Parts: sequence; structure tokens; C-alpha cells
Amino acid sequence: MQGTLQQQSIEVEDALVVQELFYQNEWTDGLPVVPPTKDKIETMLETVPMDPQTIIGTIPERGSVFTLEVAAINAVIAGCLPEYFPVVVTALSAISDPAFGLHGPSASTHGPAILIIVNGPVAKSIGLNHGQNLFGPGVRSNSTIGRAIRLMLMNAGGTREFDRSTLGHGGKFSYCIAENETTEWQPLHIQKGYSQETSTVTVFAGEAPNQFQNHTAQKAESILLTLADRMAALGTFNINGHSEMAVVLCPEHYQTCQSQGWDKKKIQEFLQKHAFRTRAELIRGGILEEEVQPEDEKTKIFAVESPEDILLVVGGGDAGRFSACIPGVNISHGDLICSIFQQYRSCLLYTSPSPRDVEESRMPSSA
Repeated sequence: MQGTLQQQSIEVEDALVVQELFYQNEWTDGLPVVPPTKDKIETMLETVPMDPQTIIGTIPERGSVFTLEVAAINAVIAGCLPEYFPVVVTALSAISDPAFGLHGPSASTHGPAILIIVNGPVAKSIGLNHGQNLFGPGVRSNSTIGRAIRLMLMNAGGTREFDRSTLGHGGKFSYCIAENETTEWQPLHIQKGYSQETSTVTVFAGEAPNQFQNHTAQKAESILLTLADRMAALGTFNINGHSEMAVVLCPEHYQTCQSQGWDKKKIQEFLQKHAFRTRAELIRGGILEEEVQPEDEKTKIFAVESPEDILLVVGGGDAGRFSACIPGVNISHGDLICSIFQQYRSCLLYTSPSPRDVEESRMPSSA
């Protein structure tokens, strides 16, 4: 490990006392924690050969700064193994990119969470789940990487003060998946110009998965029409203005589409074209309170403006024809500005923004 640790150390009697200490000081997400002892923090930092005080991200609107040391502390607390830490660091750098606009989605009443999608060799090497129960519990890497990001936002990013979510959702505990890269389609990172051997992290501020089913359709077009209808639900945030949309296609739906000659690009184009409501439907559905005019019957309000606004991956269990769309943050409202998927070259490469107004983390370095 390069450099030295600077966070305050606290001595406690045992691990049970640590739990109460963390609850009382609001250093946890409400779940039990792994005590962040000095040796655990240093072991975590050894996987990223940088000075512990390196700034890996910021939220400038809040004067919040993420240092490597504080990231390591929260990764330990979350239960991460050391080999997960490069993914955590890359995700923190990604959400701190000014184009992502982290302050907006982490403060909005809309209540989105940060979805992390990992591609490349690192996903397999650390055992990330891309299959059955994709968004559910049970896999350590998925659960703890997503949890580490949320703990960083709570303990170093000021979200306890700024988060005004009306409802929130379970992804605010953890929201991390891998893409199924065993298909005939190009994985997300290759679509974005990276090589098969490069490991990447994609971040997306979105709602909980909006699941849909189509167990009867034999045609790919029929499945995609059902999906398009789900993407353009009257109450979805997307209908109120432009945002992006993530789509997770299950293996059975993928197999139907792929066997009939559909690829990701063709699906994105189809969904953009068919995921809409007419202005008349918005009026009849109560979204717009006005009288329907003849031209409203033909005026289309699209869920997304461009096929490129759809982030499409394959994932989920082999059995069951259940897929999902994930509406993103609406970017037409003030500071809710999200360049939703922001990739970084590799989980083994890091960039740090210039230091801004640094404020001390609330976290102790060991217990």
C-alpha cells in the first residue's frame, strides 16, 4: 500500500459494539457491517496501487470528495472482498464524471438508484451474477459492490442530507449486475468501442426494474411490442420528457429474437419507434388535464428520442419469459442531467478529477 491512512481510529470492545456504534452514528445503511479494521482496509488498498488520499470522485455541488481511503473503508463495511475493489473505484469515478450529474439523481424525489453493469473478464473472475435471480440476493460480489457505492454516497456523498426520494427502491441497497456475454450479440462494452479483453463499468441512474412477461408469442416482433408498451406506460417518468432507458432481455426472449435475425441495433431501433403514447392517450389517462383535440390522436410522445437512448443487455435466468425495462432519470428538469451510461476504459485503470473543496469524511478508519 502506498501512503498512510488518515481517518480517525476508534477502539471498541467487540464486533457487536461496532454494530451499535455504526447505527448510532448513521454510518450504515441499516444492515449489519463488517468492522473496518486497519488490516482489512490496507488489504483492500493493496489491489489499487495508488496513494490512499487520491481523490477518485467528487460531488462539487455539495463539496463532497471521495478519496481512495474512504472508498476502501466503505468497501470493507459493505463486505467486499479485496478483488472487488477495482470495480468499486471505477464505478465511483464513473458516477463522479460531470456528464453523469450525480447530485441530481442522488437527491431527486424520483428516487432512482445507481445501476452498475460490469462487462469483460473481471465480471467472471469475481463471480458476478448475470443469470438467475439477476436483481435478487445471494451473490456476494453483486450485493457488496452495489452496497459499497451506496454507503459511499451516504457516508461521504451527503445523501443522508440531500436525498429526497418519495419512495426510493431496493436498488438503493445494492444495484449491480453483469451482462450475459455468452450470447451471439455484442456485449455492451464492445458496442461502445472496447475490446473483448477490456473490463468496463457502466453506470445508469434508474428506477427499479419494470418487469413484463410474454410467454405466448412466437414472433420476436410480438415480444418487442409488449416491451415497447411497458416502456411507454402512462405514468412513467419518461413520458413527461426525455430520458434514457435500460432494457434487460431474458435468455428466452433473446433466443426468440436472435433466432429470427434480430440484433441489438435492430431491437433498439424498433423499440424507439414503437414505445410511445399519443397525446390523446396522455389526456385520457389523466397525465394532461385538457380536452382532446383531433390532432392529439396522431401526435406521438416517445419514451426515448433516439435508439441510442436505449441501453440493451441480456441477463436473467434461463427459464421464464420475463424481461424488464428500467426508466432513467428525466433530464429535462433542471439539474437532473445524466449522460446515463458513462464507461471507463478498464477496471484496472483509474482517473481522478482535480481536487475541489475537500471536506473530511465522517468515517473512522478502523474499529
